[in-house]
Amino acid sequence: MSDKIKTGSKGENLAAEFLIQKGFEVVQRNYRFKHAEIDLIVKRDNWLIFVEVKTRSSNSFGEPESFVDVAKERKIFEAAEEYIFSKDWRGHIRFDIVSVKLGTIPEIVHFEDAIN
Repeated sequence: MSDKIKTGSKGENLAAEFLIQKGFEVVQRNYRFKHAEIDLIVKRDNWLIFVEVKTRSSNSFGEPESFVDVAKERKIFEAAEEYIFSKDWRGHIRFDIVSVKLGTIPEIVHFEDAIN
């Protein structure tokens, strides 16, 4: 497993644990549709939240959340639309980003409604 994949996997695990502690239920991890992937799909009350996790070992190249570009957003929307229809979801939806900076003490920031 490459270092990039290990870093991403560690970040997704930390993000999932963080969201669970905040009262969310993880309903799907690494949901794939065509060439798109949604890192985490979580649920709380009548909300289904599609979460993009961005992990960096340092912020030398910028904040992790700044790496979600328009092309990535389009892919997330496409995959989310398929998921919503496949589950016949009738509640609210939202798109969040969880930024994870690894270090001695990982820094995790949850940006709600970050992708429009």
